[in-house]
Amino acid sequence: VEGLTRAGHRALALGDAQEAVGCFRKALLLSGGTVSSRLRRACAFNLGAAYVETGKPKKGLEFLLQSQPSEGESGEHLGNLYFNIRAAHEGLRDFPKALEYFGKAAGHDTAQAGSQAGTRVQMGCCYLGMREPARAARCFLDAARTYAAAASPEAAAVALSRASGSMLQSREFRATEIAGVLAQCRSLCESIPDPALRGKLYDDIGLGYSQLCIFSLAAESFEQALALCSGEPDRRREAALLQNLGAAHNALHSFSTALGWHRRAAALHSALGNRRAQGQCFGNLAYTCSQLRNHEAAAENYLHALQAFRDSGDVQGQWQACEGLGAACFHLGDPQKAIKHYKEAL
Repeated sequence: VEGLTRAGHRALALGDAQEAVGCFRKALLLSGGTVSSRLRRACAFNLGAAYVETGKPKKGLEFLLQSQPSEGESGEHLGNLYFNIRAAHEGLRDFPKALEYFGKAAGHDTAQAGSQAGTRVQMGCCYLGMREPARAARCFLDAARTYAAAASPEAAAVALSRASGSMLQSREFRATEIAGVLAQCRSLCESIPDPALRGKLYDDIGLGYSQLCIFSLAAESFEQALALCSGEPDRRREAALLQNLGAAHNALHSFSTALGWHRRAAALHSALGNRRAQGQCFGNLAYTCSQLRNHEAAAENYLHALQAFRDSGDVQGQWQACEGLGAACFHLGDPQKAIKHYKEAL
């Protein structure tokens, strides 16, 4: 039993969770032939924790519950047990139970339970799973403060980013509060050396500012993200950023600037084979042209958008494109075509 247990822990350390499960399962079977209930529970714990590690929380929970000490026995390792039971419940998306075990583990100081900040992040994720974004936001904000105090700007910035997203979902926070969190996150980004993480955070910050209708800061954040992700082999984020930049400049009425972003976004989405997103870009480009009173270009781009939406099966996009076509044809002095496209939209 001891040899199999050592082999199982060695396999876990090497990242081979399947091998660990095999070793711990054999150890548990052998422990059944001993008189030691403590040994059997220890083997059940090892097997349960390994199952959780391999993404089988239901199976893991079964063995973890078997490993609980009897009444009156020493609970010196309860922190580890509660931590793993919590992870199993979280894997099963039973978030209320997971939070219950967070509370039980709080009184047991174990290395596995991680830092206080990490625990608050995990609790925030549970609250999001329970669709309680306001409570999740407070957990993420607590975590960010702890990370900042520990001089960990990367973790603090990620926690602030998650907090702002949860605050926007909850609708229980004032716009000024959310903008303040986004500003803190943006400030921390300057000290993050990892360009990939910095780019993702700037992207999230831009989306947050867009939801708050602070489009000047949204555009700045998207441009900072674009500069950091343009060398990535997967160019989907770059395409989305170009699209968001065009939309932000539309909202700012910077239509001449928006034209270039929309054209680049449409071309990149085309190269990536994302027809629906390409249709959205053509629609944005058409709207920009109409605001610049170039109604002929607007009609042409609405036609491109309509075809892209038909190809991708986007019904809502189709009627929006038809409506835009109708308006463009009306401005071009062709009321018959305008009526035809308005009828198609209906």
